[in-house]
Amino acid sequence: MRPQSEPVRLAVAADPVAAFLDAHEAGTPVALPTSGSSARPRSVLRSTGSWVCSFPHVEELTGLAPSSKVWVPGPLSATMNLFAAVHARYLGAELVRTPREATHAALTPAMLDRFASELSGVVVVAAGDGLSTTLHATATAAGARVCHYYGAAELSFVAWGPHRDALTPFPGVEVEVRDGEIWVRSAYVCEGYDAATGSLRASADGFATVGDRGRLEDGTLTVLGRPDAVTTAGSTVRIADVEAVLRPVACGEVVVVGAPHERLGCLLSVVLTDAEDLVAVRARAREHLAGPERPRSWFHQPRLPLTDAGKVDRPRLAALAASGDVLRRLS
Repeated sequence: MRPQSEPVRLAVAADPVAAFLDAHEAGTPVALPTSGSSARPRSVLRSTGSWVCSFPHVEELTGLAPSSKVWVPGPLSATMNLFAAVHARYLGAELVRTPREATHAALTPAMLDRFASELSGVVVVAAGDGLSTTLHATATAAGARVCHYYGAAELSFVAWGPHRDALTPFPGVEVEVRDGEIWVRSAYVCEGYDAATGSLRASADGFATVGDRGRLEDGTLTVLGRPDAVTTAGSTVRIADVEAVLRPVACGEVVVVGAPHERLGCLLSVVLTDAEDLVAVRARAREHLAGPERPRSWFHQPRLPLTDAGKVDRPRLAALAASGDVLRRLS
């Protein structure tokens, strides 16, 4: 059920943190930007209370307090960063500009990897992508206290732990895995979307999913990712949306994959079956796609690998793109 009041649109607010807090005081819902190409803009609608009611749990898990100094270097257009900034200001904690000033930080794993040596004594909340045990150990050895959570713009918090291999349901969240999909029920789930549909689905018993795959064994949740999306530098990109933007100007096939990347998680890559499509397709990407949705590498493969069912073998294609020496790289 959608909120009845017209939401405050945080994407266009000069100060989205202040706009959220003003909306909370007024009892007005908010619209938050989420993943999706510019061809299909999409906002998540939620009550401000669906975030605020999780604040005490985060404070207990991280020691966040009014005296804390919080470093949030990422863009506030990403919900994980906006949440951290809103929580800090709501509590009265100070937002700081450098890791050296911080007692707490909100970072993607890629940023944690970059700044680990500067975070001694800092409580780091890492999210936006899976945090490996190796990176957790590296940051911990450098003196940081590292926490990790899995969630989504639509679901907010789902599971919490030290790294991706030790996630358990966040306080107040019920988690079930149904036919391989992660379903959750909590007070933190959004109300739906504004202006366009998205991946959120709900069941009659109050559970919701965004389609992420996973396993739940002995209370530990293993997140396997979304089959139609990739995560790059902490941002989730829907493959179908990007392909829908690029395909109209191509003569051959256009396949978008997330090539595994050690630092970014995935590198958004395009494979073309007709090399002459490069100029038009890349121009289209520059005009209509921005940020993490704009492909970073381009390849030519006249014959795409197929599965036994005759569909494009995307995992195989992504692995070939990551290898760097199998597919023909286009300049």
